[in-house]
Amino acid sequence: MSLEQFSIAVLLTFLAVAAIGIIVLRDLLAAVILTGLYSLIAAGAFVVMDAMDVAFTEAAVGSGISTILFLGALSFTKHDQKPRGNDSWLALLFVVVTGGLLIYGTLDMPPYGSATSPAQTHPQLAKRFIEQSGDEVGPPNIVTSVLASYRGYDTLGETVVVFTAGVAVMGLLGLKRRRPEEELPEHAPGDTPHEPGHDNDRMT
Repeated sequence: MSLEQFSIAVLLTFLAVAAIGIIVLRDLLAAVILTGLYSLIAAGAFVVMDAMDVAFTEAAVGSGISTILFLGALSFTKHDQKPRGNDSWLALLFVVVTGGLLIYGTLDMPPYGSATSPAQTHPQLAKRFIEQSGDEVGPPNIVTSVLASYRGYDTLGETVVVFTAGVAVMGLLGLKRRRPEEELPEHAPGDTPHEPGHDNDRMT
């Protein structure tokens, strides 16, 4: 086993331990900190696998912005998780089956660093990106050209997923548009409405 493979195995072990810790912990603050650590370890794994752009994104969004948002949310709530009710075995079965199908879908992928991978057996594709992406797309950054043009539909799908997640979060928070003053109800919530025959005027 090479040093690179050993490093990846160690990092993946740390990821598994961190994931179990996030599930087991009942202190939300500790879980948030461990979540940020999980993203930082994942970024380190991407660096070892020479996926620098993905590592930067994971470190900035996963370990940075997401952790700040979680900590901000904790300032509005308690740090202890509410006691859970009965666990749903059907939900657990669904998660296990889904995870098994995802793992099964990766079995036909070439091993990491394999000389028979499509990236190695079709070098003309990488050569075209390096030599012609500037003329075909425009940006001098090859990664930007690939994401914005050659993989444009994939990037569009990712954007739709992020947008849908944002809409779902806003729906869960119950954010509503603030109404103008002329549209406010006559009586504020909790006030007793005036009924004919009843004197609801306050004494001055």
